[in-house]
Amino acid sequence: MHPQPANHDPGHLLAFARDVAAQLRGKGHDALFAGGCVRDRLLGRVPKDYDIATSAKPAEVEQTFRGRDTYTVPVGAAFGVICVVDPKTKMQVEVATFRSDGAYLDGRRPVNVTFSTPQEDAQRRDFTINGLFLDPESDQIIDYVDGRKDLDAGIVRAIGNPQARFTEDKLLLLRAVRFTAPLPFALEEKTQAAIQTMPEALRMVSAERITAELERMLLDKSRAQGLQLLHDVGLLPMLFPQSTEPPSEHAFAQVLSIEAHLTTPSFPLSLAPLLAAVTDARGAKNLAKKWRLSSRQANRVGWLVENHEALHAAPTQHWPTVQRILIHEGRDELIGLLAAQTACQLTDAADLAFCRERIAWPVEKLNPPPLLTGDALIEAGLLPGKKFAHLLDEVRDAQLEAAITTPEEALQYAKKIAAESS
Repeated sequence: MHPQPANHDPGHLLAFARDVAAQLRGKGHDALFAGGCVRDRLLGRVPKDYDIATSAKPAEVEQTFRGRDTYTVPVGAAFGVICVVDPKTKMQVEVATFRSDGAYLDGRRPVNVTFSTPQEDAQRRDFTINGLFLDPESDQIIDYVDGRKDLDAGIVRAIGNPQARFTEDKLLLLRAVRFTAPLPFALEEKTQAAIQTMPEALRMVSAERITAELERMLLDKSRAQGLQLLHDVGLLPMLFPQSTEPPSEHAFAQVLSIEAHLTTPSFPLSLAPLLAAVTDARGAKNLAKKWRLSSRQANRVGWLVENHEALHAAPTQHWPTVQRILIHEGRDELIGLLAAQTACQLTDAADLAFCRERIAWPVEKLNPPPLLTGDALIEAGLLPGKKFAHLLDEVRDAQLEAAITTPEEALQYAKKIAAESS
């Protein structure tokens, strides 16, 4: 399902979902809320999405909404999945026909599906807490997998044989952890044991699918608990190349502490503490690319790892060095990392205060226009070459330190450096 429109009204989304169910029922089909929206409602949370399970076949779902103030998108018609969209608000509800799944040969999806009953549909789902149905008219819970019992007990339990379920779709190894950490629940004993016997299976999952789960895990405020659970069940090393040396217990404890203190981080920022504990900037950037992050995100990950301690002792550092970091487009994320490190007492609070004070400077003071350019050097008779960049950097440093204040002084300083270097 595509994301709901930004700032959508949860009440309007619920009303739209109920209307979709009512339209299906009006045509004589069963229609029930299913999965995560039922789980969230029982937990007292506002669902972000609504899924509907129905006895209607895909063609019947499309026929039901043809000619109405909605349109349908066959996002997975072969598996019985149709998305119903409100064109005005862009709100959407995923409608799936009750089904049972055939054999899983690729470790991801069934070879075929058979349209079936609510009971059989519940049995093919991943975890009992996600196998619940709710009647949208009466609000009655329909439970074929003891999901309500596990929800009340705070347990994430695979439906059926855990090892068989994880063999069918190996991403469920990671998803089990993602569901468990934020609730916060505990993994059911047999479910956890199955994960611990087959962690290597996660390496067979595509990078895109792993990254999607990892992003959802790390952007949640329970990211530290998620990483701890990944470590405990043996899945954490599976995220990295086999040659990667795992972090020491001390380093991993620091990672968890930093992650716990990050405030609404971006995905690159949430990755930075973990990757800085296992690799360098180049390795982090390459791993981000392997995980199919965008080039911009991969570059940001690499920059954050490269500079993850660069602002420690900032007040005593060479100001031009710090200044170049504070004018970088990723500086707000790095300041967020510094704030988390400060909260963990990994660096002095004065470092954060200094950086925030300098960032608050007027832009013309924090990042004044250069007094000298390459064109000015050429006009003065200096021949362009490899030393130009170094020469301009030296002049810029002197400007930022207020050793020179005019273009004339900058040019004379450049000529002096050029003469000394020759």
